[in-house]
Amino acid sequence: MFLDRDGTINIDRHYLSDPAKLEFYPGVGPALRRLMDAGFLLFVVTNQSGIGRGYYTEADMHAVNDRMVALLAADGVAFEKIYFSPEAPEQPSPNRKPSPRSLLDARDEFGVDLSRSFMVGDKLIDVDTGRNAGCAASLLVRTGYGAETERKDAAKLAGAVVVDDLPGAVAWILAR
Repeated sequence: MFLDRDGTINIDRHYLSDPAKLEFYPGVGPALRRLMDAGFLLFVVTNQSGIGRGYYTEADMHAVNDRMVALLAADGVAFEKIYFSPEAPEQPSPNRKPSPRSLLDARDEFGVDLSRSFMVGDKLIDVDTGRNAGCAASLLVRTGYGAETERKDAAKLAGAVVVDDLPGAVAWILAR
């Protein structure tokens, strides 16, 4: 299971760099635990262009990620790995979504079967990342930029599953 971070797991604070400002959407921890209980490995795949743009440092991003991991551990949630791309959009990057590179790396590092995996995020690039990696499905959540993406890019979302939030995505996945 591949998850975008900002706008999907946590409220998008526009270049979040302060761990104290990390806030989850309701039900995220228990939903992720349900996935783990069903046998899914959890991975975060996140573009962090604020690093490449000089808005915050890689250490700041790791501090936010460390807080996310610590807080979700209270629900019994553990991520196998957090993949991130620090480059700004105009900088060359082999991993920046919608590139499937991070998902392919997880396949190679952890033996993940991408054809039985899902990508969940709040932007078209998240949906395209899952498609580009050959995931079983890409899901768009309406949190973060998701509702705007659904309105603006409806034609490009053909074949994607659109749900209200991460708990809704988990319910859809587990019902399959």
